[in-house]
Amino acid sequence: MDLSYIINELGEERDLYFNAIAPPIVQSSNFAFDTVAALRELLLDEYNGFLYSRGNNPTIDILRQKLAALDGAEDALVFGSGAAAIFTTVLSQLKKGDHVVCVRDPYSWARRLFENILPRFGVDTTFVDGTATAHFEAALQPNTALIYLESPNSLTFELQDVAAIAQLARSRGITTIIDNSYCTPLYQQAHVMGIDLCLQSATKFISGHSDTMAGVVTGTREKIRRIFASEFLNIGSGIAPFNAWLLLRGLRTLEIRLQRSAASTAKVVERLKRHPLIEKIFFPLDPDFPQYELATRQMKGAAGLLTIQLKADNRDQVELFCNSLQHFLMAVSWGGHESLAFPACASLKAEDFNVNEPKHRMVRLYIGLEDPGYLIADLEQALEKIGKA
Repeated sequence: MDLSYIINELGEERDLYFNAIAPPIVQSSNFAFDTVAALRELLLDEYNGFLYSRGNNPTIDILRQKLAALDGAEDALVFGSGAAAIFTTVLSQLKKGDHVVCVRDPYSWARRLFENILPRFGVDTTFVDGTATAHFEAALQPNTALIYLESPNSLTFELQDVAAIAQLARSRGITTIIDNSYCTPLYQQAHVMGIDLCLQSATKFISGHSDTMAGVVTGTREKIRRIFASEFLNIGSGIAPFNAWLLLRGLRTLEIRLQRSAASTAKVVERLKRHPLIEKIFFPLDPDFPQYELATRQMKGAAGLLTIQLKADNRDQVELFCNSLQHFLMAVSWGGHESLAFPACASLKAEDFNVNEPKHRMVRLYIGLEDPGYLIADLEQALEKIGKA
């Protein structure tokens, strides 16, 4: 299905709403019926129509169609946050006594789910170094029901061989889930590589404006329907119609925003690699990245996120660099129009900082839509402050 058709036309039956270019926000919590029979039909199977906006809503339905098509999937569900999408989707695939194999160092709220919540219900998780498929195979147990991937991750960008792990899982009857927030469906097609359920934080690139929280899961109609009818409706973590409308707006410019961010990021990486105060750069499409070959094989591109490892002698120098940035906002997340900086040491107590631990000297950068020269000059002036400290 053509990308332009998905973004601009799919699901948009304009003759139903006065031929308006932008779809309406159907800000209704529930929907009326002409007959008892019609009401009964949806009470028995809410998946097939509009009964109550906790489940389906016309504005959200347009968004679901587009997000599923972008991922090459049959259907999608949209949640109020990426964390809600992870929680609901993972929970839907597990029962008491199951075992999970998860990539090491996933998104923090995914890790808390696996470490703190699921064990209360008799589900254990083994975390593995995901850079080798053999590590997943070695961790499998007779009761392994789920393999959870995040490729790349969002700090040092380690990848997993998605197709190889999907093949391993299917040979054992194990469900696979991937967090695809870094690449989006435009730069990585996880379903094509055999993954069962694909997650992403739509708060980021899909929204593109840093004004909406959302999460997405895509998969076969059978799998999505099963999640919808149980965990999705019970947890009640679906998105509001207005937020869905904001995501529809964001989708219109998704492709060109990714292209702009990717082109600027390549220029920033090339410039920073030559800077004497940068010890190391982490970016999957940098030829010096350890998994560059795998990245180019399974990713169509990479936009925005990179991490620099500073040559700093102490925490004060790391903080001086970040505090000196004039045009990068210091914040979490990514994917909006604005460029961001996030120092790893911000999550540490002062006494826990260790200059000999490389991660403590890392700063993740998100390259937004500003002119790359403007951003490079800002980074260089902040690095200069370290040299003088």
